[in-house]
Amino acid sequence: MDKELQKERFEKLGIKTSVAIRFRKFCKKMSKSQSMTLILMMDFFEENGISPAESMGPRMDTLETRISLLIKKRMNGMIAILKDIEKSQTKPTAAMLYSLFEQAEPTKKPLLVEKKYSTEKKQV
Repeated sequence: MDKELQKERFEKLGIKTSVAIRFRKFCKKMSKSQSMTLILMMDFFEENGISPAESMGPRMDTLETRISLLIKKRMNGMIAILKDIEKSQTKPTAAMLYSLFEQAEPTKKPLLVEKKYSTEKKQV
């Protein structure tokens, strides 16, 4: 029994036996009581603005296009945020680090190498 509906009394609905058997099987699949299953079904239809009598074909296409547009808008927003971060934070920081490393690099002095005796013969 559902805790939310515990104190409510039962009401009878007039439906055919075959429909009642099918609905009970559906309720078992959902793992919900008959009342909760019916409430969930009605909420679904009301929230999505769907009528059980109309076809879902074109409506599903419009839902897909709405979702894809929403995803595209969010992706564009994320890209804009990342570009702004790159422009205002990453590039200036990288430029500062690069300039620090350029200045800190010591000038290369020729190494002091020990002069060895030359292999050429001295002219006398």
